[in-house]
Amino acid sequence: MNPRHWGTGRADEQWACPGSRFAPDPAERWLRAIEVDAPAGAVFRWLCQMRVAPYSYDLLDNRGRRSPRRLTPGVDELEVGQEFMTIFTLADFRRDSYLTLRMTSARGLRLFGPFVVVYDVEPLAERRTRLRATLLVGEKANDSAMEAARRRVLAWGDLAMMRRQLRTFKALAEGRLR
Repeated sequence: MNPRHWGTGRADEQWACPGSRFAPDPAERWLRAIEVDAPAGAVFRWLCQMRVAPYSYDLLDNRGRRSPRRLTPGVDELEVGQEFMTIFTLADFRRDSYLTLRMTSARGLRLFGPFVVVYDVEPLAERRTRLRATLLVGEKANDSAMEAARRRVLAWGDLAMMRRQLRTFKALAEGRLR
């Protein structure tokens, strides 16, 4: 298993990442994707919920509090600069299309290094969507053996957390989780 890719294929690897300008020369590009039986707008609306919770393993990344299972009114009113998941800031977005999140917290940067994640929703059919996360990790200009080792460890941890997050969003958008 490759920890840098999950649920992806050649089309995902060739996908033009809309947030790449925020990390023009990343050391690595990781991809995660899942298909969701819900319209792109519904999937995007659940992504906006990351303003209030991370939606992966709540015990680890949400201080044991359960991520909401109902949509929170108003969190889809997006503005660049808003905080997401406590360590990211909204860098760019297009409603019902993508969110670009940039690691901005000092603690997050110390632990994970420079990090941009782009969540995009690609309509496949009227009620079918491809939810893709593109992670732009590190910077080639500041790369070192130590940074490469950190990314190897981070890739495995992120794979577990992101896979759980994407599966949770899938279930919520499909109406299977309450």
